Amino acid sequence: MLDETTVQIVTELDIVAARQLGRNEAKAIGFNKVDQARIATAISELAKNIFLYASVGKIIIKRIEKNENAEKGIAIIAIDKGPGIKDVGKVLEYSPAANSGAGLHAVKRLVDLIEIQSEIGMGTIVRIEKWLR
Repeated sequence: MLDETTVQIVTELDIVAARQLGRNEAKAIGFNKVDQARIATAISELAKNIFLYASVGKIIIKRIEKNENAEKGIAIIAIDKGPGIKDVGKVLEYSPAANSGAGLHAVKRLVDLIEIQSEIGMGTIVRIEKWLR
């Protein structure tokens, strides 16, 4: 894989493709099987959100590195032009009524960093990072 790969999310099969590409990249970077599964699950949730709420968008999977100590990781960026998120803080909170812990709240627990930029009527960008330990 190059330093960055993009998967357009248009159908449910694209969710599977993004998940598999992310798992393969995580393995290539050196993540153990548990972290590979975490990364794949996070990608699946992000891609599913695009498919369900925005119809179309993209997932970008890229290798990242911290220069000071050559620490390796993976970044996933989910971009859509959907309706946007009214209250970003609220979607990151745990809610027992919300899909048994799925969604952005679950993604937050699986990764080291989550950043969300969203504007109503314009779309959402979610960036997550997971670092190799």
